[in-house]
Amino acid sequence: MPVISRFYGIAIVMYFSDHNPPHCHAKYAGYEATFSFDGLVLDGDLPARASAFVSEWIAVHQNELLSNWSKARAGEPLDYIAPLE
Repeated sequence: MPVISRFYGIAIVMYFSDHNPPHCHAKYAGYEATFSFDGLVLDGDLPARASAFVSEWIAVHQNELLSNWSKARAGEPLDYIAPLE
């Protein structure tokens, strides 16, 4: 489970050979949610403020997420993506 970014106590992870649609996982204080690359929650739950931060981060980094998704599917090392500032 490579961590591809961390901000405000939130860890963003992406799994190798994960299922479609393209997505990432956000973990925060015992919560976990799966987000599509358009910032929507596909599964799980995060507190509202943390969920808003993740959606904002995804909006800024969609191209990098898609690149990492392709790398993960190919079993290649993932790039770290800048945190939300």
